Amino acid sequence: MDESTTPVAAGTPADVGSTKSTKSSGCSGFVFLCILPTTLLLLGGFGQHVWHYGLPSSVAQLTAQLELHWLEGFGLVPEPCSTDCRVHLVESIPVGLYPSSPSSRRSIADSWLHLLDRANSSVHIAAFYFTLRGGDLENSDAQGRKVFEHLKQLESKGVKLQIAVNSPQKSTQDTSELAATGAEVREVDLQAVTGGIVHTKLWVVDQKHFYLGSANMDWRSLSQVKEVGLSVEDCSCLAQDASRIFGVYWSVGGAHNGSLPPYWPARLSALSSSQNPLRLKFNGVPAQVYLSSAPPQISARGRTDDLSTILSVIGDAQKFVYISVMDYLPLSQFTEPLRFWPAIDTTLRAAACTRGVQVRLLVSCWEHSPAAMFTFLQSLLVLNRPPLKCDIDIKIFTVPSTAEQRKIPFARVNHAKYMVTDRVVYIGTSNWSENYFSQTAGVGLVVNQTGSDVGEGQQTLQSQAEELFLRDWTSQYTSALSVDTVNIGPSVHNSCKYWQF
Repeated sequence: MDESTTPVAAGTPADVGSTKSTKSSGCSGFVFLCILPTTLLLLGGFGQHVWHYGLPSSVAQLTAQLELHWLEGFGLVPEPCSTDCRVHLVESIPVGLYPSSPSSRRSIADSWLHLLDRANSSVHIAAFYFTLRGGDLENSDAQGRKVFEHLKQLESKGVKLQIAVNSPQKSTQDTSELAATGAEVREVDLQAVTGGIVHTKLWVVDQKHFYLGSANMDWRSLSQVKEVGLSVEDCSCLAQDASRIFGVYWSVGGAHNGSLPPYWPARLSALSSSQNPLRLKFNGVPAQVYLSSAPPQISARGRTDDLSTILSVIGDAQKFVYISVMDYLPLSQFTEPLRFWPAIDTTLRAAACTRGVQVRLLVSCWEHSPAAMFTFLQSLLVLNRPPLKCDIDIKIFTVPSTAEQRKIPFARVNHAKYMVTDRVVYIGTSNWSENYFSQTAGVGLVVNQTGSDVGEGQQTLQSQAEELFLRDWTSQYTSALSVDTVNIGPSVHNSCKYWQF
């Protein structure tokens, strides 16, 4: 057969080239179809990331933030969290206080024990110090000892206990014994990184329940000191956010190098803020809620600063601002040289004198009260006089003590730190002077239920806090401060009841 008329055999170069081209085109299409969804998912995750955090300003920031939202682009979205929360405004009443009208509220000791009984997997505690056991003459440390024993039993129940505590501790007896039973304890040297301390009092249980308030992990906070806090259950949306604040302390405690990371990872970024509060139900009543923290240096991305929170709550008030705080001092209390710090003071003056808001301030008097506080408070009271007639009143709360009770150190004081207005309630862990907001770690919680439908048998947290404040404000344990009072300060008997107002 002539070569020119012979058919091209299979496998000739022309046929092979055609086959390769077809296969290459098919593979390219297949690869494109495989890569396209993945690319879109990545872009979706990146888009969500930018929506939450803005464009990364550096490779380091991008690396730190990659942990969460890009993964969500692959469908790894966290399970829906619980929003129908049970909330209790809790308090500690010192022995002998309000003997004829005991509080109907759950005690802080009982709320702690209840949370520990509910724990199934984890308990995270951020604390200033641990002294749950004492030896006072009245044996009033029974509640603290009970809490301590419950903490010791967590490991045997399969519950992991993690404690972030301020460093250095004056006494390590409690934390050492808890560590011996399986707890993981990290001392957080905040002094090395911000110049302050860990003053936070925060519990997170199973990422579902939490507590925050004024009470230290101290037996005296359960029986010899007046405290106020909030216990929140079945509220994983908010508890997970609180856990992120604990995570910051845990991270600082694990660094051991006296420095902070340039960027906090996304897993620690805020889940709530003043601009984006969580929409929950507190005991069936709709609420907008967010957590704040101090100081700004250890606040992860999106977290509202605690001082800004307090100022905004005061600025939002339309009718009244009621404040109960142990110390109120517009100074840098723990640094030299002293600095004038008028942030809160100025905001209160503006509320009372320019907006006609009623301001009531309830402060404490005890052995450790700064004498300058009362002079600053008198400068607020001057505004009551004509022609201004600003609506400002100040009272001093004194916890009475027997001779034996006066022997107990750092006790018999109103240690509460909260504020309630006609619109919201704020529960915090900090005293009100500069260092607590610029250097020292603390947290706050804001709850706004204004305009929410309140059914029969329901009550807003704001109205509960208002009732608590007014009970103390009108009690026999308060005395009105006067502009004309002289020689202000705690008496030699660690009591203010002898003052003449």
